[in-house]
Amino acid sequence: MMYQRSADMGLVVPFNIVSYALLTCMIAHVCGLVPGDFVHVIGDAHVYKTHISPLQEQLKKLPRPFPLLTINTQKKDIDAFVAADFELKNYEPHPKLEMKMAV
Repeated sequence: MMYQRSADMGLVVPFNIVSYALLTCMIAHVCGLVPGDFVHVIGDAHVYKTHISPLQEQLKKLPRPFPLLTINTQKKDIDAFVAADFELKNYEPHPKLEMKMAV
């Protein structure tokens, strides 16, 4: 489980979900386990005004099937992974939505 104190729902949360789900899979891989669920708890979830319209568009999109993650079976040290050790199969993303970083 990951607790996130403050979360930008438009830009940061999707990145965090992917990053920590991948970390969960990496830890399971090096331990010889099957990954379970990634649970994400958010303390202060917020949406910036400039992100409302793109997020409304995102909510209209139908979810697509999850891709399949494959990890290099030869790697057994979590610190030895490189980007080439991972492959996403059948990844079919929707077109990106533009959202500017709020500062």
